[in-house]
Order: sequence, then structure tokens, then C-alpha cells
Amino acid sequence: MQKAATAALRRLPSVDEVMRTAAAEGAVAGFGRSATVAAVRGALAEARARGEVSRDAEAFALAARASLEQQARPNLKPVFNLTGTVLHTNLGRALLAEAAVEAATIAMRNAVALEFDLGGGRRGERDELVRDLLCELTGAEDATVVNNNAAAVLLVLNTLAKGREAIVSRGELIEIGGAFRMPEIMSRAGARLMEVGTTNRTHKKDYAGAIGPKTGLILKVHTSNYRIEGFTKEVGARELAALAHEHKVPLVNDLGSGTLVDIARYGLKHEPTVAEAVAEGADLVTFSGDKLFGGPQTGFIVGRKALIEKLNKNALKRALRVDKIRLAALEATLRLYRDPDRLAERLPTYRLLARPVKELQAVAQRVVPALAAKLGQRWSVKTAPCSSQVGSGALPVETLPSLAVAIVPAGRGGGGLLKALSNTLRKLPVPVVGRIEKDALLLDLRCLEDVDGFIANLATLTSLEGSDALA
Repeated sequence: MQKAATAALRRLPSVDEVMRTAAAEGAVAGFGRSATVAAVRGALAEARARGEVSRDAEAFALAARASLEQQARPNLKPVFNLTGTVLHTNLGRALLAEAAVEAATIAMRNAVALEFDLGGGRRGERDELVRDLLCELTGAEDATVVNNNAAAVLLVLNTLAKGREAIVSRGELIEIGGAFRMPEIMSRAGARLMEVGTTNRTHKKDYAGAIGPKTGLILKVHTSNYRIEGFTKEVGARELAALAHEHKVPLVNDLGSGTLVDIARYGLKHEPTVAEAVAEGADLVTFSGDKLFGGPQTGFIVGRKALIEKLNKNALKRALRVDKIRLAALEATLRLYRDPDRLAERLPTYRLLARPVKELQAVAQRVVPALAAKLGQRWSVKTAPCSSQVGSGALPVETLPSLAVAIVPAGRGGGGLLKALSNTLRKLPVPVVGRIEKDALLLDLRCLEDVDGFIANLATLTSLEGSDALA
């Protein structure tokens, strides 16, 4: 019997035979000879391991090409974000404005004057591309840019408080996603943490009592991703700035998810703007570019010119700088803020935040029938009011009234079926990401703008692995 099996395996086509087929020639044209040979060998080895001998050379070539096509698919895939979180950290946060996309594309395709003074024909500074715009929009004397806000805080602490003390309220020792903890950033920057006050109450006298000859700076951290309520006390930035300047130490105000406009105009609770933080007397203000700013991932530092110059001389600045692509997108995004009345039309973050429920109802009228037709009678597909959130640590307790497609199984075993359906939707050509809540799969429509694309994406729904959940 063993001899018969061995003889059968010998009937498998050779690599050379498979490579002479039309399918293999097509694979070579698309993926190269080396990759195709490796894929063919893999297909033959897999068949040999299973004892499969029924396929001819063309079939093995097709299998190899399918494997190569699968490997060629990008790992970073576009998705439909129907989670209800506009700035979803795990889904890439802010969508860039078309002006920013166009600017980044031009920068990618061309040599650009990144660090070149065209007027003088000498080496220039890349920060100059956006410095004037940042100063204009924030009222700051000077500005610099690094690759994210964590880097901004790190650079400031390392420059102004290395080997010295950084005073911060216990109630502001934040932790954000990805295990970013303020005390650990201080330690990495070489600063010594000087905690003052208590978790819920910190007074001006607490800061005053901590200031001494070893003080490098006072750090105020905006608690953008949580709220402490009840019996609380904090020292405002203006009062803290006066105290810092009285003792000739800099005040750094980390806004985290900073904004250049009053977001109350979009129905959200007012958040301190960067211009307000500068006007209140902070010597340096740090904030993020890919959150409420609505641009590419960057970290901004604006404030006093003398301090910005110190930051730019720190060797860390080069390690944390941004490339031409992000600078191009950043400049284009900043220019949109010069026309705040049309910001919501042009910047996706604010367009999505400002989207009225009435507009979502029109989307639902098209989406619900399409989903119901695909899922069949064993599923209930209806609209349901829900709440969206900003996300990325911004305004954690604030929500926006929204509308979702609520999908509920008609029979028993709802929990398992909902998970299976959610998994199936994530396997579509453009994965659909929603959330399971209160025994229903909710597809929040706030971020769904390409309705035609969404409906077309449903065409392959029943053919995917896991589609037994739709039966």
C-alpha cells in the first residue's frame, strides 16, 4: 500500500511542467519568476503532504497564482468605520482633507524644497514651511513640529527639565492608549517628577511650595480623556502662569487633543483652544495633529521663541522630525483653518462631527433595504437612535446624537450569531466594523459617506467564510 501511495505521488507534475503552463507564465508576468517558482513548490508540497495527486500542472499553476495574489494584498486595508467613534485610534484617527491628500501626493511624486531656501539658494529649515501659519492661528511667537504629541512632551521635558524637577498635579498624571503614562515619559526624558496636591484637589499653594532651585518647569496636563467630578479643585492655566513667571520657571500646557477652533459650534462641549492656552500665559503649548486638529499624525509645540529655539537645538529633535509627506499634508490642513466658516465643509473630522441626524436618516433609507435583502428573513434590520463619540481621548463623556442600523437575529443564540455576523462583515473586500451593544449589532451611520460603495461591497456577503451566520 505504501508503494502504491509513493507511486501515485510520483505522478505529481514537476516544477518545470507547472512553470510551462499559461497560468504560470501569467504569474511570472505579475509577480516575477522567483516568487512564482516558490509558490509552485509550495503548492506541490502541500498536495504531497495531503496525498493529493488528482490535479494537473495547470491546476497547480492556478493554485500558485492564487497564493501570490493573496500575498500581494496590502495588510493596511481601508475599512468602513461604523463604530460610532469618529476619531478611532485603531482605525487611523482623522481622515485627511482632500487638499491635504493632494498636497501629500505632490510631495511624494516630486523633489520639494523641504530644507532648501529658494531665495538664498542655501540650506533651510523644514519647520519654516508651517511656522508662520501656526503662529498666525495660535497667537504664539514661534512653533515647531515633531511626529506626535507624545514626542512633543518628551522633547520639551528633555530640553527644559533633564536632571531637574517637573512639577505636576497628581490629578493630571494621565495615561492614554498604548500605555503612554506621563510619569514614564518624564522618566524617559530625564526629568524628576514632583507630584503636588491630591488626585481630586490641587491648590496654588501646592505648586508654590514645590518650586525650588531644582525646578525645571511646571507642567499642566489637560485631562482630555477623563473627568474628575465632585469635590474637586484645580489651578487654572492663567493663575498657574502668573505663579510660574513670578518664580522665573516656564509653564508648559499639554492640551493633548488640542483644537484651533471652538468646537461648541458643532454641538460639543467647549474645549480649550490652543490660542486660549497661549493667551493665558503658557510658555509652551503642546497638542496633537491627528485628533481634533483633523490632520496627519504630528505633535505641535508653540510658544515663546527663546524656548522653541532651545527645543530645535536638542539632538532629539532630528530623531522626532516629520517627513515631507506629512509636512505637505499639515500645511494644507492649516490653511483650511484660515476660513473657519467653511471648515466643516472641507475638513472630514468636523464634517463628520457636525453631521445632522436628518442626513443619517437619508443614508439609512438606502442601507437598511440593502442589508435586509442580503441577510434574509432570520434577521431583523431596522434603524435605531444611538450615540456617537469623538474618540482618541477627546471629550470622553461627550456624545453626539446619531443613527444606527440595528441588526438582531430573529431566533435563539443571538450572542453567538451576532459575533459570527460581525466577523463575516469584517471579511468583506472592504471590511465593515461596527459594535455589538444591547443584543444587537449596531452599524453607526455617522461616518458612512460612500453609500454606493458600501452597498456594492455587500455583493460578496454570502460567499465568504463564516456566512453560515447569515442563514
